Amino acid sequence: MNSAEEWIEALQLQRHPEGGWFREVYRANEVIPHAALPNRFSGDRSFSTAIYFLLNKTDFSALHRIQQDELWHFYDGAALTVHMIDHAGSYSTVTLGRNVQAGEALMAVISAGWLFGATVTDQGSYALAGCTVAPGFDFADFEMPGREQLLAEYPQHEHLVEKLTR
Repeated sequence: MNSAEEWIEALQLQRHPEGGWFREVYRANEVIPHAALPNRFSGDRSFSTAIYFLLNKTDFSALHRIQQDELWHFYDGAALTVHMIDHAGSYSTVTLGRNVQAGEALMAVISAGWLFGATVTDQGSYALAGCTVAPGFDFADFEMPGREQLLAEYPQHEHLVEKLTR
């Protein structure tokens, strides 16, 4: 595949509310009962889920958070930067890509409850990744705060909030 459009068609991706393109490709058949999960979960969850996720050119994954750890895997295209704000408000990044010698990672973990978003490092290209979540993803666990809320919570990260919110 040589373009984002070819990947989108071949993998049957659809638009994601946070930005980019995705398709769920795995959802475990077994379920963790609500009573066995931490209180932050509102119901039963699959053991695990996985998606393909693609960002094209200047598109971005808006700042959001989920209730579980998320493991990102790099597949193809340009490098991808994941921007993270932890529970204490500290900002960090991880760059996913093929160039391990230059510090890029093939996989990275975003901790449960951290605010995060992503951008393609080469805005003329695309990045194809996979995301695995355990317990499995449910949109009930997804929060995408608005720009005004994030500016009030993280004024020290104004530039990032302006860049990664709609």
